[in-house]
Amino acid sequence: MLQDISKPIQERMRSLEELDARDRQDGTPSLKRLRQVPPLTGQLLAILAASAPEGALIEIGTSGGYSALWLSLACKQRGDKLVTFELLPDKVKVARETFEKAGVEQYVELVHGDARGHIEAYQAIAFAFLDAEKEMYEEFYDLVVPNLMPGGLLVADNALSHAEQLEKLLAKARKDKRVDAIVLPVGSGVLICRKL
Repeated sequence: MLQDISKPIQERMRSLEELDARDRQDGTPSLKRLRQVPPLTGQLLAILAASAPEGALIEIGTSGGYSALWLSLACKQRGDKLVTFELLPDKVKVARETFEKAGVEQYVELVHGDARGHIEAYQAIAFAFLDAEKEMYEEFYDLVVPNLMPGGLLVADNALSHAEQLEKLLAKARKDKRVDAIVLPVGSGVLICRKL
């Protein structure tokens, strides 16, 4: 899977990495910036999603589509499709372009809208990646965890870089008897919760 990434996906990943690096240097306001995961986190996401049980694969916070490209590799291997949600129109436009240029449209469905209005429709979630506004993480945790399949995974980015802001959620996940939870020091820190 990771050894066989198509040239169009590689090219679009490079393009998004360069755009993200420029945005970080320019000090672009945080709402406009792509704020995508680093490549190592993307690789981890692909492996975790490929290893998840049968069920829905969802992403909350598409941004420019970078993490969805990594997840599309798992979807291709699984014969599955990722449903990814993005609220901001500018980012939806970039993500649509990303999926078209990378040729992954059969593996990724982009929903322009608030994921909170859709999550409850997914009663059998195998894998969920959360990378949205941090103040919404706990609300999404409460929506996703009840719908995770046994062995299903909820993965949340920024668990270390925003540890203070996410302190309540991290404590909640560690005490939650429905999941095993761990924070890995990969990228900005990744919270992984596995449904028991």
